[in-house]
Amino acid sequence: MNYPDDETGQVLAEMHQAGIDLSQPHEVVFFHLFEKEAQAQAMVEYINVHLPDISCHLHPDETPNVWDVDCTLVMTPTHQAIIEQEEVFEKIVTQFSGYTDGWGIEA
Repeated sequence: MNYPDDETGQVLAEMHQAGIDLSQPHEVVFFHLFEKEAQAQAMVEYINVHLPDISCHLHPDETPNVWDVDCTLVMTPTHQAIIEQEEVFEKIVTQFSGYTDGWGIEA
């Protein structure tokens, strides 16, 4: 299977090569980083209200003074679906002074 020549396409190709069936829904986790816990908490609360199908987990990062918000949703991980969801998160995370930090599949 061919995937677009970008970071998302590369990750999908690696998953496909590892034997993951990407035509089926999976729990896909999108990672976000914040410098302040209050900013991270504000994003979690926003998502809980506006996107209730997405579950978020807030926890301290391994790096001191950094907070992670891992957002999980069940979706079929097509290139287009991943890109579209990343765009949605990008608009949200920047409102709370955070950064996107990639995505992955719960295996």
